[in-house]
Amino acid sequence: MKKDIHPKYYENATVRCVCGNTFTVGSTKEYMEIEVCSMCHPLYTGKEKVIDSLGRIEKFKKKLAKKEEISKKKKKRGQ
Repeated sequence: MKKDIHPKYYENATVRCVCGNTFTVGSTKEYMEIEVCSMCHPLYTGKEKVIDSLGRIEKFKKKLAKKEEISKKKKKRGQ
């Protein structure tokens, strides 16, 4: 391996989750903040948790409502 081209490796890098859980891992970053960990992920906890990034769910619902409205108008014209 070539020398001095690899990033520094931290064996005890700290990871902090939004839920408050902290743990250590090996990483090239000394400190990381994450949104979901094994303590709060729905797959591991069995609880449903909606993670809404910048209103994506609302945008999807509006788009779906417009599609349904258009399809209703097409059905009325066709009858």
